[in-house]
Amino acid sequence: MKTNKHVLLVIMSLLLVLPGIAQRVDRVAEVLEANPGKTFLIYKFDIKENIAPPAVHKARRAFEEADSLGADFVLLHLNTYGGAVDAADSLRTRIMQSRIPVIVFIDNNAASAGALISIAADRIYMRPGGNIGAATVVDQTGDVVPDKYQSYMRSMMRSTAEAKGRDPQIAQAMVDPSIEIEGVIEEGKVLTFTSSEALRWGFSEGLAENVEELMEVAGIADYQIIEQKLSLMDRIIGFLISPVVSGLLIMLILGGIYFELQTPGLGFPIIMALSAALLYFAPLYLEGLASHYEIILFIAGFILIAVELFIIPGFGVTGILGIFFVISGLAIAMVGNDGFDFTGVPVSEVFKAFMIVIIAFFLSLTSSFYLSKKLFTTTRFGELALDTVQNTDEGYTSANVQMRSMHGKTGTAFTMLRPSGKVEIDDDVYDATALTGFIDKGEPVKVVKYETSTLFVIKA
Repeated sequence: MKTNKHVLLVIMSLLLVLPGIAQRVDRVAEVLEANPGKTFLIYKFDIKENIAPPAVHKARRAFEEADSLGADFVLLHLNTYGGAVDAADSLRTRIMQSRIPVIVFIDNNAASAGALISIAADRIYMRPGGNIGAATVVDQTGDVVPDKYQSYMRSMMRSTAEAKGRDPQIAQAMVDPSIEIEGVIEEGKVLTFTSSEALRWGFSEGLAENVEELMEVAGIADYQIIEQKLSLMDRIIGFLISPVVSGLLIMLILGGIYFELQTPGLGFPIIMALSAALLYFAPLYLEGLASHYEIILFIAGFILIAVELFIIPGFGVTGILGIFFVISGLAIAMVGNDGFDFTGVPVSEVFKAFMIVIIAFFLSLTSSFYLSKKLFTTTRFGELALDTVQNTDEGYTSANVQMRSMHGKTGTAFTMLRPSGKVEIDDDVYDATALTGFIDKGEPVKVVKYETSTLFVIKA
């Protein structure tokens, strides 16, 4: 009797210490038990790349199609070394909120963000020799980021493990090297499980060499697998929302705006910027990342820049505010906020988005300067520029006798001169430049000199 009391106390202690494991609900088993003899429909999709927006898009389409087909299970065939935290969180949330039970087959690797996604599933199966863990957050150079960023990842790993009945301490040890679990991991090391270790400690339900063997191990005897087939439009969206392509589009947008400011009128730079903006915002809008709010902010910035360029003389507050709006619209479109609600969006993700846009802006400027210099100074593309010299001793001259005769004449400003514009003299309109300050439209002007094919005028 005394022995039975001790056993009861041990069981009660385990229930208090490991509530997640005790309360675990195996949704896969529930479906199998409720439908004996059924041919189960399994929707399968692959993520065998870095965890980034294209993977999130692929997963969204997969769950939508699985739901429309009435699938019994969703099978994610996973092999990844990790990726962006925000993209991983989106995938984790979608898996956890799925009404269809999700099975993950780890084909060799589920590192970093891949570990978070796997833990969110109802069941995990691994190929022998596979690995899961090492979820410490690092930057682009591979260096560990400050603890405030690690804290967010620890919390996600812990809460996900708790929700799925797995040991939250073990999940947290995959992020935090300060955690020591006797028999599992020593202090000072980040936890990564092999396939056999994951099975032993409840982070895997079985081992399988392939999908067919997985079905046998999972106890799914009769089944039909439908594999995801992305449409051409899905592939285009996935390509456009990839980080590299998004960065290049931002460079084209900001570079186009900058060069339009340097040239009079509307030309190719602004067309390039608008086309790149369409390619940038359209897929993000379809994915639900960019909303009307970010697009309106971007358009407002464009309008302010145009007002500064064509209406207000010089370049001041309006233009600077316009550039700020453009950059803000581009950056916030990358973040999964809901309008002005940034709840649940890490400050680091917002900061990273702004840094990407700002860095892309400076890269677009420097690369444009470099390429333009190389393009028009090289002799390899002689057809791009004239190299014929027209010498004055051969009778060539840039002087225009009629224009030189304009010296001393008076007229009116046909447009505003800030400082360049047009003047009307003797019922003819000429290009002109104000020598000092700006001259408003309609004011009297006087030609004081003619140089480099340009009339220079002052207020009469």
